[in-house]
Amino acid sequence: WALHLENVTLSLSGQYECTFATYPYGTKAAKIQLTVKAEEERHYLRNVWLKQTLEIPCQGDTTAENLSTYPLKWLVGENGRKEELVTKEPSCPAVYRNSSLLHGQRVLLGLNNTLKVFPTKITDDGRVFSCHVLYHPERVQRSSTTVRVFGK
Repeated sequence: WALHLENVTLSLSGQYECTFATYPYGTKAAKIQLTVKAEEERHYLRNVWLKQTLEIPCQGDTTAENLSTYPLKWLVGENGRKEELVTKEPSCPAVYRNSSLLHGQRVLLGLNNTLKVFPTKITDDGRVFSCHVLYHPERVQRSSTTVRVFGK
């Protein structure tokens, strides 16, 4: 026996109980607590050589789901501030924000919504790039990648 929920929203959080009658043992019951999370976040670390191309997959190293059908955005964080780099709506070209100009137009949205930064600079060390995917109005999946830049 299974309960299938579609279009899950935060309001579906709560305790669910399944009760059924058995013979000759009587009524059986099982309870489960469902917690619906609005946001999921994963953290990664990426090492890159100075003056090389940095490529960051939107959802870390997983490519199981096609992200082209969902709105997404890339941000960069530094010193407690977050700036939007690029946004992508389904079936529309990517829109680059003013902050990408601050990075000397080194930012490009690649295949499978991978963020490409070229060339890497020493100032990129410690920056946190994050990808936010809006799967549902109440479900945002975030992945953040901290960058470590190394010199040869």
